[in-house]
Amino acid sequence: MDADLISKKELLQQTGISYGQLYRWKRKGLIPEDWFIRKPTFTGTETFFPRDKMVARVERILSMKTEDLSLDDIADAVTPDLTGVSLAVEDAVGRGVVSESAVAVLARVRPDVVLLRYGELLSLFIVDGLLKTGEISVDEGAMVLGALEEGLPSFQGRDADVIVVRKMGVALALLVSSDAKLVFESTTKVIARVNLQERTEALGVRLK
Repeated sequence: MDADLISKKELLQQTGISYGQLYRWKRKGLIPEDWFIRKPTFTGTETFFPRDKMVARVERILSMKTEDLSLDDIADAVTPDLTGVSLAVEDAVGRGVVSESAVAVLARVRPDVVLLRYGELLSLFIVDGLLKTGEISVDEGAMVLGALEEGLPSFQGRDADVIVVRKMGVALALLVSSDAKLVFESTTKVIARVNLQERTEALGVRLK
């Protein structure tokens, strides 16, 4: 079986949670619907999850439960609803949500923008993170920003990744489902793979 997946049975054994807890968290929206992956096995059909993300999510939920938070409070923290959020560009910089470097990239793509709505803010937040780690250049940042703003509406409500690849000095940004397996020929290097849900959660924390 794919090493990137963990079975429901293994997850329950590894984390110590119960079947009831798992599906109660699902109903509350603490775990995305598309993390529940049904696959055929030699015994029938079983449920699997993306291993690293699922284990990390369960551990985070359990750690927050020790703080006596309700499931609704935890859901707000791990799956924040930012769709109604908007922020002026200068306020985004002033509050440390994004840097001046990211705003300079935005000015190259959309020089007239003064108010960042949710999708624009998330896209700029992602680009800012990639710039800070040095994974992409300013020119590549503009390309990633454009790809995100065009592609995000197609992945509304679905778990997705933005992938940046580079071949012979030329970069390309892709938006794909998080469970997508992509294989590139050997001269193409994957520079970054960023999960949109994880960045949304980080943005929610930054905006508090």
